[in-house]
Amino acid sequence: MEYILSGRRPEALFRFFEEISAIPRPSYHEEKIADYLVAFAEARRLWYVRDQWNNVLIKAPASAGCEDLPPLMFQGHTDMVCEKNGDVEHDFLKDPLKLYVDENGFLRAKGTTLGADNGVAVALMLTLLNGEIPVHPAYECLFTSSEEVGLDGATGFDYRHITARHLVNMDGEQVGGIICGCAGGMRTDLQLVTHPESFSGTALRVSLRGLMGGHSGENINRGRANANKLMGRLLAALTATEDTRLVWICGGSKDNAIPRECEVLLAVSDPERASACICKEAEAIARELVLDDRAFSVSCEEVGDEAVMLSREDTARAVSVLACAANGVLEMNHNAKGMVEFSRNLGVVTTDADAISFVFSTRSSMESRIDASARELDALAAVIGATTRHYSRYPGWDFAPTSEIRDRYLKAYRKVTGKEARVFSIHAGLECGIIYSNIPGMDMISIGPNMQDIHSPNEALDLDSLELFWRTVEQLIADWCHR
Repeated sequence: MEYILSGRRPEALFRFFEEISAIPRPSYHEEKIADYLVAFAEARRLWYVRDQWNNVLIKAPASAGCEDLPPLMFQGHTDMVCEKNGDVEHDFLKDPLKLYVDENGFLRAKGTTLGADNGVAVALMLTLLNGEIPVHPAYECLFTSSEEVGLDGATGFDYRHITARHLVNMDGEQVGGIICGCAGGMRTDLQLVTHPESFSGTALRVSLRGLMGGHSGENINRGRANANKLMGRLLAALTATEDTRLVWICGGSKDNAIPRECEVLLAVSDPERASACICKEAEAIARELVLDDRAFSVSCEEVGDEAVMLSREDTARAVSVLACAANGVLEMNHNAKGMVEFSRNLGVVTTDADAISFVFSTRSSMESRIDASARELDALAAVIGATTRHYSRYPGWDFAPTSEIRDRYLKAYRKVTGKEARVFSIHAGLECGIIYSNIPGMDMISIGPNMQDIHSPNEALDLDSLELFWRTVEQLIADWCHR
């Protein structure tokens, strides 16, 4: 293949990143990237294990003279969030990503997510296993699957294969930051059974686009609008004055991504008056949005007749969920200024033949608040005659008062940059919590290079920071070998 990042150092790191970017790896479809990792291990005669989840653990022995050092575990996930702009043709199950470097030295993918979350970790572990650092302790590199849909791979992995007690997770997004704690979370499906009726009136398609979106943990405090919630507001305004029936709704594609677009098809009696009502409310919304959402737009278009529409009662029930379900930041942390403690994201709304599904992601470092969120959604479902299913729950990761790996990484970063790294906890979920629950006492940090707007087609990787990130890891390993 033709490489666009040649000339960067170490060359292997950037080459591996480009190679894995050519391998489709949506969540639950990690077979091809797992095949690649197994072939990599076999070609170098490294010990490996691949499980039913397509998790892959590869071990490399210590270099001569380092056999008695404690092993280091490195970990990251192989799957990526697959988001694309509405006007982009891309099949995430088949097509390679189309990479390019922008004028500011950031790596991006044309019209899609980049997968630096968490392709950076995959490429860096491959670089380590490839022997790019001649003197090193034993490595245990764990490539987990299906992280983006509930940390499923990490949950299913057999940790009896792990002997290391110091872990470097590489799912961070700030080269000068060390994550030492994270929130737990849960997914909820709320399903509303519907009763279609024969279509009558005029079909009006309403399209809401142009929002920034982003990660529902890391970006939830940025004030960015949720397309599904805004569509609920438009529909609440419309149904308050006009006889309106919902035909279908489609918004968002990932529960852990703030939805950027939402589209509905409506049956209305007066399309001109309905369009005017929607546009008036959209104008009010536009004045309220943050600058990140300045490309927000709403369009209305009459289309051909449909076969069925929802009843008036089902339409009202669906609009109630969209308009009334609490969303966004629900509580700030009272002990850590500026940190979100409790949030919810209505990430996906889809329509089937006889049901509408609403998918929520709840996050909190307090288990009691996750429990409360489940009960609140249960109560909302009970009022409108819907059902709920709570799943993919994962634990948080508490900040450790003392940590050898944290202290050593702080020292390494100081040596490389002459600066102090920032230590903090995040509102997003990390696999560290699951790993700790399986290996109590594991000493952990989470780090990474600078990235922007992950989980959206605007995702970007700062290539200079990736080089700096590598040099810091290289220094960490050098110091580890001179204990």
